[in-house]
Amino acid sequence: MGLFGWLRRSKMKREIIVNVEKLETRVAVIENGRLEEFMVEHPEEERLVGSVFKGRVQNLENDLQAAFVDIGLKKNAFLHYWDMTSDADSILDDDENRGERRGGRKSNRLSDAEIAKKFPPGSEIIVQVTKGPISTKGPRVTANLSIPGRYLVMMPGEKIRGVSKKISDGAERKRLKKILDKLPLPENVGLVVRTVGAGASARAFARDLRNLLSVWNEMQANTRNLRTPCCIFQEPDLCERVVRDWLTEDVDSIVIDDEKSYEAMRDLTGQISRRAKSKIRRYDGQTGIFEHYGLERQISEAFARKVMLKSGGYLVIDETEALIAVDVNTGHYKGSGNQEDAIREVNLEAVEEVARQLRLRNIGGLVILDLIDMKSRKHQREVVRKLKDCLKRDRARTNVLDISDLGLLEMSRQRQDSSILSQHTSTCPYCQGRGWVRSPMAISVDIQRALSCLLKKAEIDKRPFEPKIVIAPQVMQRLRTEDSEILAQLQRDFNTRLTFVSELHRHPEAFSILDAATSQVLYSQS
Repeated sequence: MGLFGWLRRSKMKREIIVNVEKLETRVAVIENGRLEEFMVEHPEEERLVGSVFKGRVQNLENDLQAAFVDIGLKKNAFLHYWDMTSDADSILDDDENRGERRGGRKSNRLSDAEIAKKFPPGSEIIVQVTKGPISTKGPRVTANLSIPGRYLVMMPGEKIRGVSKKISDGAERKRLKKILDKLPLPENVGLVVRTVGAGASARAFARDLRNLLSVWNEMQANTRNLRTPCCIFQEPDLCERVVRDWLTEDVDSIVIDDEKSYEAMRDLTGQISRRAKSKIRRYDGQTGIFEHYGLERQISEAFARKVMLKSGGYLVIDETEALIAVDVNTGHYKGSGNQEDAIREVNLEAVEEVARQLRLRNIGGLVILDLIDMKSRKHQREVVRKLKDCLKRDRARTNVLDISDLGLLEMSRQRQDSSILSQHTSTCPYCQGRGWVRSPMAISVDIQRALSCLLKKAEIDKRPFEPKIVIAPQVMQRLRTEDSEILAQLQRDFNTRLTFVSELHRHPEAFSILDAATSQVLYSQS
């Protein structure tokens, strides 16, 4: 079944809502008013994934089986050896994912010596970004180029002419191959029909090819004229990609709130068909477009750590650099059946929501689902099958394993770019990303320990010492209540006076101990 097969069966009202602002463009896909897909782009940031660069090989790492390539960014790009050689057939499985290869086949791989001879350090190489930089990692690139059009994917350097394997109808595949055979192509340029090409006319393919060849000619000119490293092709902006990749027969309308972008989208869709052009609508309401469609609240709920399920159960989603942990809980679920049936129902609802959350948050890598334990193997298989069915509509590549003996379900999801959460957040200045700070009691213990050491030293040196302690308000509250008697005893034991000062903006874990007479800082913890 194709990417939108599930949608065709469901007969939902499917709309794409586009919000264009100076610093951010947001796109939401809603089905019967429910948020199902969400994308964000910041115009001032360079669009990397899908863009093509003329780079320079910096070094070859045989241990990693990879090269590092300077493409003009802060960090060198990572290029697997098997992505340096042709693997055209793999795109037939993966035409919706910018042609990212699944990993070169051994028969296509060059030896380390052959790689060193063909791509020595300092040599130039044309590469395409398949995964943007994430955290401390640089971008991932491939030398197998694929430039997507509306109906076709162009692959410079290849000779393949094929049809996506997602188009399963035999008669349609035969028709499309006949159309491909008649299209005029330069030497060493391959073509693959995208899934959305099913049912398109020969004229539409010819028009799409003309646009792609125009891009190819521009890339060749940039390769000759621009100095290495440089970008020779940049992916279009989000609005144009919506038309190219998302405007299908299943979409009822695209609603956009910016006049300039509206006209541009109308022009683009007019090249497809009159019917497609009629689907573009302009929003000029007084309230924000996302607020009008009830999306602001849905987005806020979708990106919470705790996600409620209709049944009363809930998910807890924690995102790390390389792993996503999802905990499934029954919560306040009240079912009418027995316990096993109740657990099955919550897990089925949970995996459906997990598939949606992965798309909404654009999170990937390794995903671990801690499901509610199910004794029945039949129920386990049903839950895994449900998750796989829900993931069929995901544009990112996924792989799902069976539930383990510990009740864990492991899966992976292709990650091309930073998650929505990481795009909109920065590390907390208080907890430094830990998600917690030390308690006032723990800080009180540290203060008492440091005071005891300083007071003992002053007693040995036989010098007067009256400490002044600067602390955060929440720690002051603790010292005034639970620990007041302990501090009073400390004053009596050392025949001194303790002075505490609260600073409103002080970090809850930070404190300083000064000599009240000289204002000299004797101890500081931050």
